[in-house]
Amino acid sequence: MATLEPPITEPIRDEASRGIRRIPRRRLLVDRSSRGVIAAGGQAVIALILAMFVFLVIEAYPLAQGVEIEPGARFPVEIEPAAVRIDPHLTHIASVGASGLLEVIRTEDGATVLRQPILPPALEAGESEASAPAPAGLIAEADGPATEPSATAPERLAGGAQVHRVFAGGPGEPFLVATRDGRVAVADVAFDIHFVDNVRVVTPRVIEPLVVTLDPSGAPVRVAAGRASPDGTAIVAQLASGEIVLHQVSFEENLFTGERSELVERTVLGGNLTLSHILLDPAQRSVYGATASGAIAWWDLADGGDPVEVLRDETSPVTAMTLLKGGRTLAVGRQDGSITNFFRIRRGLSENLTHVRTLAPLSSAVTHLAPSGRDRSFLAVGEDGGGALYYATSGRRLWRGATPLAGASTVHPTDRGDGVVFGSPEGLATLSLDTPHPEVSWKTYFGRLWYEGSEKAEAVWQSTGGDDDFESKLSLLPLLFGTLKGTIYSLCLAVPIAILGAMYTSQFVNPSIQRLIKPAVEMMASLPSVVLGLVAGLWLAPRLEVHFPGLVMILMLTPLILIAGGALWASAPAALRARFPTGSEVFWFSILLVIGWAGILQAGPWFESVLFGGDYQNWLYQTLDLRYDQRNAAVVGIAMGFAVIPIIFSITEDAFSSVPPVLAAGSLALGANRWETVTQVVLPTASPAIFSAVMVGLGRAVGETMIVLMATGNTPIMDWSVFNGFRTLSANIAVEIPEAPHGGTLYRTLFLTALLLFGFTFIVNTIAELVRVRLRKKFGRL
Repeated sequence: MATLEPPITEPIRDEASRGIRRIPRRRLLVDRSSRGVIAAGGQAVIALILAMFVFLVIEAYPLAQGVEIEPGARFPVEIEPAAVRIDPHLTHIASVGASGLLEVIRTEDGATVLRQPILPPALEAGESEASAPAPAGLIAEADGPATEPSATAPERLAGGAQVHRVFAGGPGEPFLVATRDGRVAVADVAFDIHFVDNVRVVTPRVIEPLVVTLDPSGAPVRVAAGRASPDGTAIVAQLASGEIVLHQVSFEENLFTGERSELVERTVLGGNLTLSHILLDPAQRSVYGATASGAIAWWDLADGGDPVEVLRDETSPVTAMTLLKGGRTLAVGRQDGSITNFFRIRRGLSENLTHVRTLAPLSSAVTHLAPSGRDRSFLAVGEDGGGALYYATSGRRLWRGATPLAGASTVHPTDRGDGVVFGSPEGLATLSLDTPHPEVSWKTYFGRLWYEGSEKAEAVWQSTGGDDDFESKLSLLPLLFGTLKGTIYSLCLAVPIAILGAMYTSQFVNPSIQRLIKPAVEMMASLPSVVLGLVAGLWLAPRLEVHFPGLVMILMLTPLILIAGGALWASAPAALRARFPTGSEVFWFSILLVIGWAGILQAGPWFESVLFGGDYQNWLYQTLDLRYDQRNAAVVGIAMGFAVIPIIFSITEDAFSSVPPVLAAGSLALGANRWETVTQVVLPTASPAIFSAVMVGLGRAVGETMIVLMATGNTPIMDWSVFNGFRTLSANIAVEIPEAPHGGTLYRTLFLTALLLFGFTFIVNTIAELVRVRLRKKFGRL
């Protein structure tokens, strides 16, 4: 007969019997497996959090990387360039010599693909025609061989040529070829693009120049600048006589006949100034000039006449001047190497040209300023061949070093801001620029910058504008301020209600009532944030605007209602009060508050008439200079406080309930009443967990998105007023990320914002845990 062997067991110590009892190995394996699964789950959570942190760092890290600048190719030319152009795809470089001869080379192999005089033959022959078609010259396909140029054109230009000077325009500006008889030709080079077998082919083409007579006396102009568009052309120049003129030619086309009419307008600008530089802004509304002695002049074309303002600086002559992208910021370089920025600021009814910043200087006289066609960066070139790359808005110097050609006669940036072309007697040279995020710096995010048109340095978030000339404003200070503001307003409502409610529920009410209150409050946490935001934005905000005076009176009269209710409850017969379980008076107070608040709201118009003269919004503006926005911090405080209350209440109630009953019993036995026992014994013992509850609520408020997004107006302003809205970090991410170009500055800035939120939450939780441990050591248990 087989004997049954006992199951395999392992001995463990039983503390109750101080003996040995046996546990089946199967249960032991299940226990160990469960512990392994739980440990693996916890480690997986930690790993995911670390992975999220690493991902945020990887996405935000490129913002901290500097610019990369590398010398490009060199190309010999037969004539010294007075002006250069490069096509957007960097396939061709066009250079114009002082004699007016245009030469286009292909960057792939340095071959010349086009060479011709840029002036019309009629103008070269001295004829008086205002405009003439451009000569055919030499034009070759971009990918085809170049033929020999005509020998007569260079010879004619080198002999009795009419060209006096070539003025090199910046990005978006045409060439201005001035003649010795007072005329100016507005010309440029176009780079036509077509595709052959899905291969891009770029073909250079000289645009037919527009020739205008600026000085009827036949003397050459001193300085000139121009702007050209399909609708017209404008030239501003100073004549040999010292007169400053603005010549505008506009074109109108008859939609029915197709005829094109030309309208010429000539304006004489005042000012007894001898200019060394002159500029016309892209909108053709302002003219800027500089004298060799250092003065800066500004003409407002809407007013005309004399210069609006002349800023005199006799310390150093002006040697270079340009307008940055958008045409609002003026960059000025001087003989001593200093570089300054100016722009117009409106103060009251007038505008003033104001010096806003001084940048790091060059080691020699500034000879060229090349503005980027993409942003507010520009390259400054010194007389000694040194250069520096700046970003005007933040005042940063992004790079400093040697340029490819010393003694450059002309410098021109690419349209995309990814390179610069230098011209000198040695030939042409390129410089490659990789500036992915030039506009960002610590000062950009956490400081105050002086933006175009602002009266002072400000912290502003405005990531997009109405046109490509917009100056990005990426300060995180308004978002940090809004996050702090929303958190404070919500916690001011949630913390006292949640803690006092938890204290009353756990320590004063009958257990039967407690079983009703706690689940009801915890069910509030299940409401989606989007629902709370929808209710707050569409229902609460307009009603709060109407009943705001009543709300003010509610805040003032609620303590009186509670005191009166308590007095009535205490005056009720003891036999009547004994019939209700302990804590049921909360229903009495709730009914009393509802009735009292309803009555106050009904009397709201009377309160508004007595306290605020019948219109509280006008009273706020006239008396306190505050504007009432319908979606404001008060609405968010109420809605977000409603979302935070259940979290703090639940944790705090558990903390109070976990206090050993013997502590309260001992306090009551020593003669303390119930209130003294709760506030002096139970509350300090539960304080570590209560502090943790508040920190959890703080984290919930900081990370809240939908309520803020739907109920604040989402305005990134820095104002503590309860009547204004705000924008938080989390809401900003939700608003901006759908429109942020992948890999762009805004895109990576939003990931930096997420990294800040992550770090803030981590720091808050760490501090909360340290404080909790310290309080636990001090007060004993939780």
